[in-house]
Amino acid sequence: MPRFFAAAVRTSWRAVTAVLLVATLLPALAAESNLQQSPRTTVSLVSDHAAVSPGQTLRIGLRQRLAPHWHTYWKNPGDAGSPPNIAFTLPQGATVGAIDWPGPDRFIIGPVASYGYENEIVFPMRLTVPQDARPGSQLVIESSGDWVVCEKECIPEEGKFRLSLPVEASPRPAAAEIRAAFSIADARRPQAAPWKASLAAGGSGLQLLVKGEGITSQSVRSALFFPERWGLIDHVAPQSLEVGQGELSMKLQKAQGYAPGPAKGLLAITDGGGRKRWFALELAPATASAGELAAADAKPASLPLWQMAVFAFIGGLILNLMPCVFPVLAIKATAFAGMSGSDRREVRLSAVFYTLGVLAAFMALAIGLLAVRAGGGAVGWGFQFQSPLFVASMCWLMLAIGLNLSGVFEVGSSLAGTGQQLAERKGHAGSFFTGLLAVVVATPCTAPFMGAAIGSALVAPAYVSLVVFAMMGLGLALPFLLLGLFPAVARRLPRPGMWMVTLRQAMAFPMYATAAWLLWVLAQQAGEAGLRTALAGAVLVGLVGWLVGLGQQGVKKPWWPRGFAVLGMAGLFGLMAVLHTTEPVAPSSQQATNAEPYSAERLASLRAAGKPVFVNMTAAWCITCLVNERTTLSTAAVQQAMQAQEVVYMKGDWTNRDPAITAFLQSFQRDGLPFYAFYPPGKEAVVLPPVLTQAIVTEAIEQ
Repeated sequence: MPRFFAAAVRTSWRAVTAVLLVATLLPALAAESNLQQSPRTTVSLVSDHAAVSPGQTLRIGLRQRLAPHWHTYWKNPGDAGSPPNIAFTLPQGATVGAIDWPGPDRFIIGPVASYGYENEIVFPMRLTVPQDARPGSQLVIESSGDWVVCEKECIPEEGKFRLSLPVEASPRPAAAEIRAAFSIADARRPQAAPWKASLAAGGSGLQLLVKGEGITSQSVRSALFFPERWGLIDHVAPQSLEVGQGELSMKLQKAQGYAPGPAKGLLAITDGGGRKRWFALELAPATASAGELAAADAKPASLPLWQMAVFAFIGGLILNLMPCVFPVLAIKATAFAGMSGSDRREVRLSAVFYTLGVLAAFMALAIGLLAVRAGGGAVGWGFQFQSPLFVASMCWLMLAIGLNLSGVFEVGSSLAGTGQQLAERKGHAGSFFTGLLAVVVATPCTAPFMGAAIGSALVAPAYVSLVVFAMMGLGLALPFLLLGLFPAVARRLPRPGMWMVTLRQAMAFPMYATAAWLLWVLAQQAGEAGLRTALAGAVLVGLVGWLVGLGQQGVKKPWWPRGFAVLGMAGLFGLMAVLHTTEPVAPSSQQATNAEPYSAERLASLRAAGKPVFVNMTAAWCITCLVNERTTLSTAAVQQAMQAQEVVYMKGDWTNRDPAITAFLQSFQRDGLPFYAFYPPGKEAVVLPPVLTQAIVTEAIEQ
């Protein structure tokens, strides 16, 4: 019997111990949901309270425990990956807030940098219990989530969770293990920065400047900036740090899809004792001096001056053959025909004045581009065609030139007649003006060799830019200049006669065609309202041209056509003022049915997923772009090649100003259109030439 009682006591004691142990563990179990497990992660939904009370606000969180060397992601994942997403099904009256993101670390694997977390992390959120929750009931939280974890490869995962918390009169905290998990996130909780911060852009660099008390070389041993949005900085590029008394400065590299404007981010600072803290910054845009950004603009012009000059000269020479220059070929042909019967001196002077006009236009463009860049603006080659006012003015000018060639009026003729000396000046002025016009009309597109030269020149010192643009102008003017200096060809033309009048009138129709094309461009930019204004201006141009012609024909009372012509010109200036205030519209004609609109974020996600991408940067005012699309990109051979290789076709429309496209072009040191880049899976972009053929595109895709 004693043995029996002893055994019974021992059994009872074990049972009581087991009950007490279960009672002890229940709060911990209640504070964590079911587990979703894989060889890489163990994920659950946790609560910092094992029991809740009505109306209480507590924290819940997605808890991730990761295998060694694997990491998950912050809200801006960097170059690869995706942040975790979670959706909830809650009882009526309960609410849950957004993720309170812990401060991340940076992981660099080869050419890719990511922002995220290793080992263990909790993504905390605020949960409010309904006021009418009854003690004794259960608060049931159901959720579904997805996340990506990466080592050398990235694996998407997902799971569903159910967390049941008892409702009691007084809340009860979770067990120490769960609280310790939350403390990992708390140690990374970003603090509001007590300093003023700004971000200045210049060239390919950025300068992050933070000023305030407490910043010293002892308190800041190292620092790393994490931008809140994608497309602000190059994530993998080094971030150089300089620390002074009350100030720290960091030199960053612009991202490929950089767009200026206010920005937010975290500044992770490690102090002299090895303690790491994250500070939330709101960065005001600022302007830095060239000296301040010298280090940030670490990439110098990619080409030496002599090579830029040679490329610019060759590009300008080839520009004579580009479709963009077609509108001015009619003027060149008329001028060349005008050399018939002229003496050698006049022929040479005409060619020289044409060349001077070309060079003057290129110098004006260079100075204008440099001035806008110095003021912090982002513009590129052909930027003037992004202005509806400029496009409409060019349309009216082309129409006026066409009317002049058709004989409606004469430029420079005096009603009372002029002497031979004035006529000669008029001819040289006409040659100079032809050179100016050739450059203005040619700027919508770039030729081979021009892109690298222009891109390098615009980030180089001003004198380098002027030399490069001058060489480009010399290349464009060279064919006509050679005809003038060696006029043997001109002497072989038929003697002056009616054929010259017929040729001149025939050359008016390319001008009319150009005016019609510019009207279409304006419709893409400014919509129906801009088109109405431009058409009204075209009517006024025709009226003014007719009135000027009447005055030149020697009417008895020349004052009335002159007066009405002045009124017509005043009307044109009024229409210019209207166009200056016209808001641009989103172009609708540029998007092909099989093309995605360009987005820097979308491009990055496709590249991270290993998808091949073909990027086409185009504009309605770029004739070469339109020719390439019609003759190459829209053909069955190219489309089939893209489909066979599962290439994603992206299209950026630069008809109106778009900072994202400007930044994309500048990341390749390009400032003009057309521009084509093909991204093979896992490799850097391959830049294609501005004049495409089916063979060029299909070979790039298939290789």
